Amino acid sequence: MINKKKILVLMGGKSRERLISIQSGQACFNAIKKMGYQTYKLDPISQIENNIKKIGPDVVFNCLHGKFGEDGEIQKVLEKLKIPYTHSGIKSSQNAMDKLKSKKIFLKNNIKTPNYKLIKKISDLDKKISRFKFIIKPVNEGSSLGVEIFEKISQSNIQKIKKLLSKFKILIQEPYIDGKEIQTAVVGNKAIGSVEIIPKRKFYDYKAKYLSSAKTIHVIPPKIPKKLHLKIMKIALKAHKVLKCKGVTRSDFRINNKGLIYILETNTQPGMTKLSLVPEIAMKYGMNFKQLVSWMIKDASIKR
Repeated sequence: MINKKKILVLMGGKSRERLISIQSGQACFNAIKKMGYQTYKLDPISQIENNIKKIGPDVVFNCLHGKFGEDGEIQKVLEKLKIPYTHSGIKSSQNAMDKLKSKKIFLKNNIKTPNYKLIKKISDLDKKISRFKFIIKPVNEGSSLGVEIFEKISQSNIQKIKKLLSKFKILIQEPYIDGKEIQTAVVGNKAIGSVEIIPKRKFYDYKAKYLSSAKTIHVIPPKIPKKLHLKIMKIALKAHKVLKCKGVTRSDFRINNKGLIYILETNTQPGMTKLSLVPEIAMKYGMNFKQLVSWMIKDASIKR
């Protein structure tokens, strides 16, 4: 049966995560079409507002990743056009995408996150953090783009960090937290479950996330004590709420050897590809891909 409601899937875009966005978008487009909706797709590169108006959708399903997709910018366009859309609103998208802003919000709400130093120039590197293994990451990129692990400060590492600075302008330096990586999905007002990530690569980087050849192991539920898992899910839901997120989010954690939980970030536009974590977690906990996508369409709204 054909549903008269028009659903527009936004995919692609201008960010460094364009290719993954196309994969997410196509998977969702196929699922929505099978549900019987009038389904359209748009790659928002130019004349975005006019192109959306031409289609005149009842709901926009946002599958954009990275800049202009999950940083509040496309959300501003959709709010202006008064079209309900999936995922979080303008302010929550801005805050979650910016790792500095989100860290400040987490700390204000007693959510433990790794210590950090803002790096705008090489002389900003913190010697206290740098005595040990540390992480360098861009302030506002997703999919682990630009994330690097360093064992120490050396001349060759300084050159690598200089290249990252020239590419991303502002970086964050954090101590490396040795332990388990757990990622938790929140759907609406419920943390539905988690996955333990065991990458075969150095860490869960872009290739480990999106290339099947990288052979990352996903363990659902995570091999951790039940009490610890419940605590992580509680923190993921709290992070979702303090950032004022809506729809689906995925929070990423490191659990050290003493069982201390550190949130790394909350992702307001988690991937929806066949290798993506939120659909995999949802499936394990009783919600298949079609049901997840259907829930997201019904949850779409105008948020501000």
